[in-house]
Amino acid sequence: MYQPKKYQKTDRHYFLDFINHHPFATFVTQGDRLLATHLPFLTKGEADSFRLFSHMANHNEQFPFLKDGSEALVIFQGAHSYVSSSWYREKNISTWDYSAAHVNVRIRLQTRAELEYCLEELVAHFEQEQAAPLFYKDIPKDMLLEHLPQITGFWCEPIHMQGIAKLHQGYEKEDVNSVISHLKGSGDPLAEKLSIDIQKEHGI
Repeated sequence: MYQPKKYQKTDRHYFLDFINHHPFATFVTQGDRLLATHLPFLTKGEADSFRLFSHMANHNEQFPFLKDGSEALVIFQGAHSYVSSSWYREKNISTWDYSAAHVNVRIRLQTRAELEYCLEELVAHFEQEQAAPLFYKDIPKDMLLEHLPQITGFWCEPIHMQGIAKLHQGYEKEDVNSVISHLKGSGDPLAEKLSIDIQKEHGI
């Protein structure tokens, strides 16, 4: 990851919070070529010792390379947007603001019991805010018996983490406020979310 110092994030609490708020990630492994799959990840544990978990379809071309002890890269992406230099008081270069976390992990395959436990956790996490949630225990048993043999769960133990939040650090307050205002008024939900990230970074 390219990490200019003023944008670096190194605190493990930051990583845990960032991953929890952006759980849909890109999972990269080395096969006969570089391979990637987009998967949801959840965390287990506290900031100083958390691990990740997910699962993958067995017919995925990445699956044969999913092995105990193998290394993978999990990329989490936050809100991002183009920032026009026309928003500044004086002429400047346009840019792109964004945040991301790269987590190198060591893989450990799950047992059937661990897979089911993690599926319960995953479903509960994303269903809890639904008007009429359908939890794991509510899924018909014959449906589970059909689908469970077709997927493999795995734990990811972080071995190296890099974070970046390029949120207009180092710019004049008037320009930062202008960027926030333009992003908020863009009508783009992702840009609007980025404006909140910039406000938080600058304590506005």
